[in-house]
Amino acid sequence: MDLIQALILALVQGITEFLPISSSAHLILMPHLLGWTDQGLVYDVAAHVGTLAAVVIYFRRELQRIVIGGAGVLQRQPLNQDGRLFWLLIAASVPIAVGGYLLHDLASGTLRNPLFIAVANIVFAGLLWLADRQARELQSLEHIGWRHALLIGLSQVLAIMPGTSRSGITMTAGLFLNMTRQAAARFSFLLAIPTIIMAGGYEAYRLATQPLEANWSSAALITVFSFISALLAIHWFLKLLDRFGMLPYVIYRLVLGCVLLVVFI
Repeated sequence: MDLIQALILALVQGITEFLPISSSAHLILMPHLLGWTDQGLVYDVAAHVGTLAAVVIYFRRELQRIVIGGAGVLQRQPLNQDGRLFWLLIAASVPIAVGGYLLHDLASGTLRNPLFIAVANIVFAGLLWLADRQARELQSLEHIGWRHALLIGLSQVLAIMPGTSRSGITMTAGLFLNMTRQAAARFSFLLAIPTIIMAGGYEAYRLATQPLEANWSSAALITVFSFISALLAIHWFLKLLDRFGMLPYVIYRLVLGCVLLVVFI
């Protein structure tokens, strides 16, 4: 992998991981559209390290409170709001752990198809638009309950299908559950942490069982630039969310899906 390819991969991974536009779809489509070979596990792990570092750094103060509150329960301390959010995130992570294990081969094989990705983008863009239009925005992050967490966690399993968008489907579920846009987005971003850890950990495990062949300077570049682009994507998404809502991302996904249908049919 040359440095230009590594830079493009890092920027695409960092930006699309947290915006509701499907990072997996973009990473699968790039080799089709640009004539590249598959980037390989080393670079996938490098990209996951960068995006994980970005979301942890951005939410570092909240995470510190959440982890301390969650750990306090193990020491028989009263469950405060931060501790409650910790266990809600754990509960919401269970479905994707089970679904990822059971459906990994299907998602990494049959569904990695540009036409499937096109249709998924169009369908889930429509759901995102509908959820954003009808949301009553009653529930803040501090007031969501176990039902919210489990339903959002179950919706995240759909993101195993390329083109769905993990952040998009979890925000869609949150909006349908009458969470505010900010609450739905922040819960989705916090939920990304255990999800990325599980996905990256599985990739690292697979990597450990294979011979290592990689350009380590390219891998380092991917980590750094995916970190920077993901950090900026999170910041500007949350900053502009209440002003523009989900419509820009809905339009982008509809256009992308239609273009893919034209190109690959």
